[in-house]
Amino acid sequence: MNEHRLGTRIPYAGSGSSRSPKYSQEIQSPERMDRVRFGNVERTRVTRNHDIIRQWAERRGARPATMPGSEDNGQLRVLRFDFPGYGGAVLRPVNWDEWFATFDERHLHFRYQDRRADGTPSNFNRLERPTREDR
Repeated sequence: MNEHRLGTRIPYAGSGSSRSPKYSQEIQSPERMDRVRFGNVERTRVTRNHDIIRQWAERRGARPATMPGSEDNGQLRVLRFDFPGYGGAVLRPVNWDEWFATFDERHLHFRYQDRRADGTPSNFNRLERPTREDR
């Protein structure tokens, strides 16, 4: 069954999937962005490095964004990327400084995949809060 989480373009991974960054390849500098493969499937990666996140998004034409009305006292609450051709009309563009300020304030991790198993670019990404075991 192909389930999708409501309001997202990211498939639901199911109850057996891990939300822990410890099962991903941690990338801390742009120089380490070489392909990381596990068998025939490219592993997901996780980073907090602003340069890596920005380069990943810009290679896909994605821009930092938020959901209109999700701000709280002028602070962003919902961080998204607006990918070309994916109906970003419902998203409000924000600048990178504002996006990263919220990312850092909430101590988020950026989980992403660079390429799909067939070698084509992947837009898979997720922002996660670290769990106790990851600190």
